[in-house]
Amino acid sequence: MRLLYEFDYKDYRMDGTIGRRPSVRAVIVNGDKIAMVYSEKHDYYTFPGGGIDEGESHTDALIREVREELGLEVIPETIKEYGLVLRKEKGFFEDLFIQENFFYLCKAGETVVPQKLEDYEQEEEFTLRWVSSGEAIETNRYHEHGTISNKIYAQRMVERESQIIEKLIEEGCVADAP
Repeated sequence: MRLLYEFDYKDYRMDGTIGRRPSVRAVIVNGDKIAMVYSEKHDYYTFPGGGIDEGESHTDALIREVREELGLEVIPETIKEYGLVLRKEKGFFEDLFIQENFFYLCKAGETVVPQKLEDYEQEEEFTLRWVSSGEAIETNRYHEHGTISNKIYAQRMVERESQIIEKLIEEGCVADAP
């Protein structure tokens, strides 16, 4: 899979403990809108997705994560590789944390099933929003995000999502809409 971005914050030690977390992210576009996870609590958008469980394929993880977070059913035959975002930084528990975010373009059915959110996702008040590219970028970059506004991990996450949306616009995968 092609490398879209590498975010290397160089705030870690190379001679200590290392943690890895491969994850998948779905880019679901319908017309000029993108299906995104919206945090009602902290006012930001992120692509649906999450960690790949032991023994789970990327496809299975993508389908599971989208169903859990958004309640949408991904159509398996529409899944196409988009690109990889690699992040290296000091972890919460390890000296070096490496996250591989594998992004996939896909379509979803129209039916929405109940979400199955984890505790932190419920606390964040995750909900499905079909949003324009401009609204997602505007919200992520220029809105206040409450108690997480000063958290470096949150700043990095919302900026990553904004840069991915800009890349999708640049490559004609999503409309440049206000």
